[in-house]
Amino acid sequence: MSGVFANIGFGARALAAYATDASKSRGRAVLEPESPTRTPFQRDRDRIVHSTAFRRLKHKTQVFFSHEDDHYRTRLTHTIEVAQIARALARALRLDEDLAEAIALVHDFGHTPFGHTGEDVLAKLMQPFGGFEHNAHALRVVTALEQRYADFDGLNLTWETLEGLVKHNGPLDAKQEPIAKAIVAYNSVQDLALSKHASLEAQVAAIADDIAYNTHDIDDGLRAGLLSFDMLKQVQIVAEPLALVDGKYPDLDSTRRGHETTRRVMTAMVEDAILHTLHQLDELKPESVEDVYGAGRTLVAFSDSMLAKEKELKRFLFSNMYRHENVLRLRAEAEQVVRDLFNCFMDDPRQMGREWSRNVNQLDDNQRAERVSDFLAGMTDNFALAQHRRLFDRTPDLR
Repeated sequence: MSGVFANIGFGARALAAYATDASKSRGRAVLEPESPTRTPFQRDRDRIVHSTAFRRLKHKTQVFFSHEDDHYRTRLTHTIEVAQIARALARALRLDEDLAEAIALVHDFGHTPFGHTGEDVLAKLMQPFGGFEHNAHALRVVTALEQRYADFDGLNLTWETLEGLVKHNGPLDAKQEPIAKAIVAYNSVQDLALSKHASLEAQVAAIADDIAYNTHDIDDGLRAGLLSFDMLKQVQIVAEPLALVDGKYPDLDSTRRGHETTRRVMTAMVEDAILHTLHQLDELKPESVEDVYGAGRTLVAFSDSMLAKEKELKRFLFSNMYRHENVLRLRAEAEQVVRDLFNCFMDDPRQMGREWSRNVNQLDDNQRAERVSDFLAGMTDNFALAQHRRLFDRTPDLR
């Protein structure tokens, strides 16, 4: 292969010097024998896929409540799309695909029912008790709340996967912004080098998340009737591929027209990220993953021109879809469900059930709120609505 893509990997070449080396993993908080058939990062990926938290993603909202139409994305389908893009990017950049996939698969474990709506209201309710942040809660899920193994709580993932989960959106610096207490608490057990940049595998997972939701939100917005092709012609990143599709297939039905357009948007973003990242790597010339940690900047990124287009698309989606009156109406009703459940469980923790209410009288207010928050954040949309129907006379119909 020649040209600008000559240096990308297709799975048959050795990993780059700056990739994370599975054989040199910093290990797990609880020592375990190594597997003779899987690398540490393969085991992480497999544990994530087999977890209860992963299965719950299928009934958690992405943007549209899943029971409105079973063709809309859920947290699970979004996560699978992110993992697919992350693997493609990792292979092109000759990184460890298993680590990139593991971080992509676990990145949304901390999300509440009802999408960002649930997280926003739970964060407000938890403000007097230390707050709520989905990345920090994801860390709690995989280090404490998943209880499957005889020798430890959580999934006992490798340092590299945990580091990628916590820092895939960049370093955490308490001087700039307070760090969630769950992250601070775990960091005292296993130092995740919070102030340094994450591995390239984690950075790949982060940009894959952006690419996935930008493109599938266009598709879901068209399906919901909140967006139209005429509206999308005003957004540069969509207008260009849409014009190509219309020129080549002038009589295409709307479903195929939308898919042919969004797949081209996704391809453009993926290829731009690969090329710009290769350019940055050529400038920095990292010789190890340690050089990546200390690079002082994010290396997996869009070019300036693509970044401007992506920001324009995000502004468009925010104005025309996320803030649409139909979405806001359902958002308000979902907020009420979460608020009602939180207040009910705080007043009478026994309503959470035997496992979650165990020894609750021995907890102080902050500990009780954390227990309630953990219970609520783990709920699927369906379970939250069922709990609300059990406890209250009227439950919103989120349709």
